Amino acid sequence: MPVTPVSGPQEGGTQVTIHGVNLGLDFLDIANSVRVAGVQCIPLLDGYIIAEQIVCEMGEARPHKESGPVQLCVGECKPEFMTESSQQYTFVKPSLEELNPSRGPESGGTMVTITGKYLGAGSSVNVLFGNQTCEFYRRSGSEVVCVSAPSLHGTGIVRVLVSVDRAQMEDSLQFEFIDDPTVLRIEPEWSIASGNTSLTVFGTNLDIIQEPRIRVKHNSRESLNVCEAQNSTTMTCRAPALTHEYRPGVDTVERPDEFGFVFDNVQTLLIYNNTNFIFYPNPTFEPLSPTGMLEQKPGSPIILKGRNLLPPAAGGAKLNYTVLIGDTPCAVTVSETQLLCEPPNLSGQLRVLVQVGGLQFSPGMVHVISDSLLTLPAIISIAAGGGLLLVIVIIVLIAYKRKSRENDLTLKRLQMQMDNLESRVALECKEAFAELQTDINELTSDLDRAGIPYLDYRTYAMRVLFPGIEDHPVLRELEVPGNGQQNVEKALKLFGQLINNKVFLLTFIRTLELQRSFSMRDRGNVASLIMTALQGKLEYATDVLKRLLSDLIEKNLESKNHPKLLLRRTESVAEKMLTNWFAFLLHKFLKECAGEPLFMLYCAIKQQMEKGPIDAITGEARYSLSEDKLIRQQTEYKTLILNCVNPENENSPEIPVKVLNCDTITQVKEKILDSSYKNVPYSQRPRAVDMDLEWRQGRMARVVLQDEDITTKIENDWKRLNTLVHYQVSDRSVVALVPKQTSSYNVPTTTNMCRTSISRYDSTLRYTGSPDSLRSRAPMITPDLESGVKVWHLVKNHDHGDQKEGDRGSKMVSEIYLTRLLATKGTLQKFVDDLFETLFSTVHRGSALPLAIKYMFDFLDEQADRHVIHDTDVRHTWKSNCLPLRFWVNVIKNPQFVFDIHKSSITDACLSVVAQTFMDSCSTSEHRLGKDSPSNKLLYAKDIPNYKSWVERYYADIAKMSAISDQDMNAYLAEQSRLHVNEFNMLSALNEIYSYVIKYSEEITAALEQDEQARRQRLAYKVEQLIVAMSLES
Repeated sequence: MPVTPVSGPQEGGTQVTIHGVNLGLDFLDIANSVRVAGVQCIPLLDGYIIAEQIVCEMGEARPHKESGPVQLCVGECKPEFMTESSQQYTFVKPSLEELNPSRGPESGGTMVTITGKYLGAGSSVNVLFGNQTCEFYRRSGSEVVCVSAPSLHGTGIVRVLVSVDRAQMEDSLQFEFIDDPTVLRIEPEWSIASGNTSLTVFGTNLDIIQEPRIRVKHNSRESLNVCEAQNSTTMTCRAPALTHEYRPGVDTVERPDEFGFVFDNVQTLLIYNNTNFIFYPNPTFEPLSPTGMLEQKPGSPIILKGRNLLPPAAGGAKLNYTVLIGDTPCAVTVSETQLLCEPPNLSGQLRVLVQVGGLQFSPGMVHVISDSLLTLPAIISIAAGGGLLLVIVIIVLIAYKRKSRENDLTLKRLQMQMDNLESRVALECKEAFAELQTDINELTSDLDRAGIPYLDYRTYAMRVLFPGIEDHPVLRELEVPGNGQQNVEKALKLFGQLINNKVFLLTFIRTLELQRSFSMRDRGNVASLIMTALQGKLEYATDVLKRLLSDLIEKNLESKNHPKLLLRRTESVAEKMLTNWFAFLLHKFLKECAGEPLFMLYCAIKQQMEKGPIDAITGEARYSLSEDKLIRQQTEYKTLILNCVNPENENSPEIPVKVLNCDTITQVKEKILDSSYKNVPYSQRPRAVDMDLEWRQGRMARVVLQDEDITTKIENDWKRLNTLVHYQVSDRSVVALVPKQTSSYNVPTTTNMCRTSISRYDSTLRYTGSPDSLRSRAPMITPDLESGVKVWHLVKNHDHGDQKEGDRGSKMVSEIYLTRLLATKGTLQKFVDDLFETLFSTVHRGSALPLAIKYMFDFLDEQADRHVIHDTDVRHTWKSNCLPLRFWVNVIKNPQFVFDIHKSSITDACLSVVAQTFMDSCSTSEHRLGKDSPSNKLLYAKDIPNYKSWVERYYADIAKMSAISDQDMNAYLAEQSRLHVNEFNMLSALNEIYSYVIKYSEEITAALEQDEQARRQRLAYKVEQLIVAMSLES
């Protein structure tokens, strides 16, 4: 008499099924005659099968009741009509232990496994998540598996209730419904028709899906493929196949009818519309040979020809090909129509197999034949070929003798051409040599060493810390809309206390740097904001900086990077803070010592460049240190002296101004402004674009000169800017700069003075002449009335087709003009030497070495000792990356950070060459130069070894100096803090830093809760208080 189930809960409710024979002819025969383990079991009419099966429902058992057989009788329950089962029915107490997973999407579909004891007992089991049923899937003695239904109440945590028959188990188990996963983008957005290429899916909550799959539907056929979550935001998938059969002849790009994802029960992603996913045709390959067998020599590459090997998709993603020669893979190079395989050394007949995506294709067999010794027929053939070659050589010698007379005539013609070329070279070199000898004295005598226009500390610091941002919030008082000003200031002062807590600040910086969305720009911004906020507490800022640099060094060494790469770039908050630290502490040294040679170098470059023609469009100049900015053709020009009316007082004596007759009108205006406002900072001068240039011819006639007007010459779609020679302005002419008029036709009719303008655009200049934005050699296309007209000044685009033959001839010998680089270099050499000597000397014209340099270099030496780094090159490189390459190179390339000046594109190009030389001087590696080396490397090749010796002596002298005590350094830092404590608005700086706190509040709070010191100081709670206080006023 079999019985199922054989166990159940004491609470009853279990439906026990009994199979047997002679189990009554009517339901009434057994209606009250079944007991299971001594407990009444009520038969159920629906489950009764006459004489064969009884289904009864268990009543509640007494406590501690354990087991017993099934007893039943038929009819009057006489002994001959009674029976007992051989199986024992056992009462058990089911219990729960845990569930997995403990969370799933709001849309349901998660297969949840609940483990425990005796979960296979009884006849039925029911699982509730909150008040919703979890659909039963299967169970065993130790687990129940069910599928979650969609949440009716959205996201959140619900309690899990499990009942076995009438026994209810309510444990502490909980299940969390979280937001359905979303898909933000797919990379790449293409595959091939056979699929199985790798895709990366980016989104949210992707790791909660148990069996994610990707799907496409095309021509009513659906195809799926598998995915695997890497983390909550990233998932990798194998692209599904668009077609299940291989169609080599189809070359069309297909778009699926539907594209989406099967994420458990999430319906919203079954069709994903935010993508332009396409399928390119499958790659196809031609047979290796008509016979299917390709004979190869060992090591020879195998070329497989085909089509569609490189899909024309945007981005860097490519198909991943695997080529097997037999069972051995080979290195693969792919083009659009060829796949080149470089096999290892193999021999014999081997099958070639190509695998890509879901495709496998064998183009045939390859037979690798090893090299053999020469055979007798081969030796005879070589001998015959050698004899034939000897006969040919004799014939060529006879022909050469006959042609020698004709060649003599050709050589004479070539000799004449070479003589002409040599004379041109000699003339150019002679001019360059004369310039080299005379210009040094002229520059030294003309430069005015008085009145260096230093920027004030605040402007200087802002240009270094926040380049390109003129009106930064840290310069203004904090303004809060509404009536919350006082409360916000109170909250920010609380935040200021946190910033001044070393544990918080270090945790804050480290946490931000761990975030993927915290960009390089953010790192620099946070570093600069922290330094402005700590301007008044430089001792504390220095302590934090040293700790961050120490961590950076350890991280660099742990990641097995080469030690020389430390501080090479600005990829961390610490590195940008180091730049700002030097900027704060070297400002006084810049003003008192290093600023003068830097300003003299800038003035020397500017004056030397302006002594020759400068192309207003391309920025190229006759005199340059940069090959890219050198005019490579002969330009005729003449120096003029213009007598300019004093713009401040017309009755004062006229100011003589040196200009070139090939200068544009805007260039002339800029030179006049330089002469008239010689010692006035650039920001306080009038701008050339706001002034008109008047050519005064007698007392009455005045002509306004402009870069473009109705007299501008246009030839073959090329329009040349007007110059002084265009207007035929002569030497000693009188000119005046006057404020620009709103219209050139607004002169009152009653005036006796004639002021003429010949501009067709009133007096509005079409071109400002500023070369800063013109870094290219290409002609500028201006938005003129004539469509397609190109503007030029001294040189046209070299690649343009309408050049004259003479221009092409000049281009052929354009390398001649590189001698001007040497001439310019020689002219400026003294100023470059003065700057480098100042920066690489511990005794600066009576000034002591800044304490910050000695202090930081000693710190780097201590770190090297701590990590047992004795390589002098590594220590040298750390110091170079720390100061010269991090701070001084930036100042040399951007003197406008220190002075109130204007830097043109040609000046910028020359300063870049000087800065590159400065960088090469700090390097420990040897630069091997050759004929193909860049001209800027060759230009200073002989000087760099001398500069390198200066750098090594400089570092050695600093190392020999007595160490700076922490007490002396802190006193120095306190003095610097006191001098500049009010330069920036601390509350505004804190408010800017707070934006990062609110953006990464969860990550910062979590990091503070994990840190033992932060927990003792309750820093996480203080951050939460700060956020609450700020949010009340937002």
